[in-house]
Amino acid sequence: MKKNILLIVICFFVNIIYANSLNTENSTLVKHLTKVEFFEKVYNYEKNPDKWIYEGDKPAIIDFYATWCGPCKVVAPILEELAKEYAGKIVIYKIDTDKERELSAAFGISSIPTILFIPLKGDPQVAQGALPKETLKRAIDEFLLGKR
Repeated sequence: MKKNILLIVICFFVNIIYANSLNTENSTLVKHLTKVEFFEKVYNYEKNPDKWIYEGDKPAIIDFYATWCGPCKVVAPILEELAKEYAGKIVIYKIDTDKERELSAAFGISSIPTILFIPLKGDPQVAQGALPKETLKRAIDEFLLGKR
């Protein structure tokens, strides 16, 4: 009886360890930002209201979305694929417009999804709507990475 209980306990812990390893393998490369993180990693518009100063060290994409938005749900897996494809070259962030209303207002987000493309140097560009993967790749390659 003691051997059976011990075997059950061992199997239980092995399953927990295995499940945790699966969760870390499938973790997302697309990072969700709060206002504080946005100020640290992207742009502090309170400190520099008149001049765009990008805080990052890689070009970035920011997806302004909402959890209830159908087109946003279409774009989300595409951004995940692109985050894997361009890992180490660009950073992809998401901002929930319902949770981060101040950030949405600061950028005049009135339609979602709205995608902000941020090069290392120069001003960002905005695109609205559920863009197809090919269009996003072209924007990444040409605008963010400077490939022609």
